[in-house]
Amino acid sequence: MEDLGLRTHKVAEISAADIGKTVTLCGWTRRRRDHGGLVFIDLADISGIAQVVFTPETGEAFKLGESLRAEYVVKITGEVRARPEGTVNPKLPTGEVEVEVKEAELLSEAKTPPLLINEEESETREEIRLQYRFLDLRRPAMLEVLKLRHKVYQSARNYLSSNGFCEVETPILTKPTPEGARDFLVPSRMSHGEFYALPQSPQLFKQVLMCSGLDRYFQVVKCFRDEDFRANRQPEFTQIDIELSFTTEEQVRAMAEGLVRSVWKECAGKDLEKEFPRIGYDEAMDRFGVDAPDTRFGLELSDLSDLFADSEFQVFKSNLESGGVIKGICLEGGADLSRKDFDHLTEFVGRYDAKGLAWFKFEDGEIKSPIKKFLTDAQIEKVAERLDAGKGDAILMVADQLSVANASLGALRCHLAKERGLFEKDQLSFVWVEKFPLFDFDNNQGRFVAVHHPFTAPLLESDQDREDLSENPGKLKARAYDLVLNGQELAGGSIRIHDNSIQREVFKQLGISDDEAERKFGFLLDALSFGAPPHGGIAFGLDRMMMILTGCDSIRDVIAFPKTARGVDLMVGAPSAPDLEQLVELGVKIAAPAKTANSR
Repeated sequence: MEDLGLRTHKVAEISAADIGKTVTLCGWTRRRRDHGGLVFIDLADISGIAQVVFTPETGEAFKLGESLRAEYVVKITGEVRARPEGTVNPKLPTGEVEVEVKEAELLSEAKTPPLLINEEESETREEIRLQYRFLDLRRPAMLEVLKLRHKVYQSARNYLSSNGFCEVETPILTKPTPEGARDFLVPSRMSHGEFYALPQSPQLFKQVLMCSGLDRYFQVVKCFRDEDFRANRQPEFTQIDIELSFTTEEQVRAMAEGLVRSVWKECAGKDLEKEFPRIGYDEAMDRFGVDAPDTRFGLELSDLSDLFADSEFQVFKSNLESGGVIKGICLEGGADLSRKDFDHLTEFVGRYDAKGLAWFKFEDGEIKSPIKKFLTDAQIEKVAERLDAGKGDAILMVADQLSVANASLGALRCHLAKERGLFEKDQLSFVWVEKFPLFDFDNNQGRFVAVHHPFTAPLLESDQDREDLSENPGKLKARAYDLVLNGQELAGGSIRIHDNSIQREVFKQLGISDDEAERKFGFLLDALSFGAPPHGGIAFGLDRMMMILTGCDSIRDVIAFPKTARGVDLMVGAPSAPDLEQLVELGVKIAAPAKTANSR
């Protein structure tokens, strides 16, 4: 039985079964109501709320009750009694009872809180909520998030442990490795001029663990990436990191699906489909414009370029001549959009570098469009036929380079679906995306870069594939896979390279010389050279998983102590300028004066 210390019960644990019993409760005063000689207090703790009553007959206890204010911390002892007829509160688990206070002790006073703390959602500005996060976390909604997060941890750990995985901690202070984002660096006091890096992921360490014979590893781990922040990104985030030896893509997917089903069953009470569908990367980009497609609704993209091959409309013609494409979507019922609405949608796709948005709608038996005069009736009919558009619908098109057309229409379909309620809020749509490109050519750097990371195994199914690795690497696919849920990448992983010669060839294609490879990854290359098992794994974004489980729109609402969009911790005032003595000890000189705007 749980030892409750100063208490006999948590606040919300009392019920009608306790009527007549003497209990001791501790908590915060949420609401205080003075009803003609009786003082009613809503007392709260992590379990919920209960009503306690101070009566004049108790003398000193009653005086204390009269003095209580919001968020004072008190300890009360009293008798549980049924609430008088007509005062039962069916919204509270404790709504049938109240505690008549006999003794009371003030444990702590409180200043007037700068935000509301009650069972309703706070409308306080996020900056205030983050500055006073210790108060924000008292809100029932936030406490429930933290309790659910704990439950997810335990569910994942239990599932993996029962399937033979061993939890191993990997270092936080390590060395810089190119994994797609900037590293956070930590200067070394004992080796001036040298720095540790905070890990972007435990990628290299978990591969070394497989080479060490561990067989199955997992870790609930902090990762650090110095990148631009969005609603679903933070500079430090949590992964459920997993690796297996002697494995295949099929086995990793089956294990990952089992973990997801376990978490959703235990933490959300939902039974998920037995097997998640799969889609290739090329098909995902063609149909949805992105590699993390939201498949809860249609609005799929179609390539219309061939229908305008002979078009004299200069915008379309010049775009096709420069190697661009024309892609479009059909918005069912979209004829209700006004010219102003289309202008707003044009502005929207412009955020994704689209030069414009062509549209026409089928309204009242006629076709309405600002570009109608530049198109033939036959062209419009063919477009409508391909997109299955009819009366009352609208067609939206982007003429641009393929990457721009995909990105802008991919974002537009999600925007329209949300705006027009094309899916249920609690709907879940999982899909595996596989067969990603191994490399992408970066025109700015003039070389190939890894689509996932440099340790992802290429898909080598033939002698031609092996030849392409050295002669035509842009053609190769990767043995990589992402699990996508409602348009969010929930997890990503791959089969890793376990052959030293293939790893060195991949480094070569990425412009990493043998000397650089030894300097940055020598320990991994050594591990691979002493007999490495085929291995692979996957990492779940725990914070994104929590966003979907709770229905929150921001990752900051599912992390106990998050940073702002600028990477600032408003509660503690980080980052902040170090003392001069610290810099001298570290052998670090700051080129420009440090800003202290975040200090409190």
